[in-house]
Amino acid sequence: MTFNGNWKVDRNDNYDKFMEQMGVNMVKRKLAAHDNLKITIEQNGDKFHVKESSNFRTLEIDFTLGVNFEYSLADGTEVSGSWTLEGDTLKGIFTRKDNGKQLTTTRIVQGDELIQSYSYDGVDAKRIFKRA
Repeated sequence: MTFNGNWKVDRNDNYDKFMEQMGVNMVKRKLAAHDNLKITIEQNGDKFHVKESSNFRTLEIDFTLGVNFEYSLADGTEVSGSWTLEGDTLKGIFTRKDNGKQLTTTRIVQGDELIQSYSYDGVDAKRIFKRA
């Protein structure tokens, strides 16, 4: 299971602009840029357990590929959607409850890096994690 392991954020690409497009205020964006996010992923077949730990919160999520679930982003934005596995890429398509806009997130492992990409309302960003 390629995604299994502990991952620590290493760097961001266009993440501030993405958060701004998502409607996150400047104070929260500045804090999020230095959130020291760690992700632990455990995959068992089509079931995933993900633990996200940052300076601000710890959250555990269980989901099954292809099954819709609800989730609250770090800034409190409520979304619903599902993850699918397309080849080596974990792809999440979520709809914001407040405005109906779509957020797409992908995760792919390349070497010792987990690349988490985001696309929302015309803005793309990445967070790159290293194995911890």
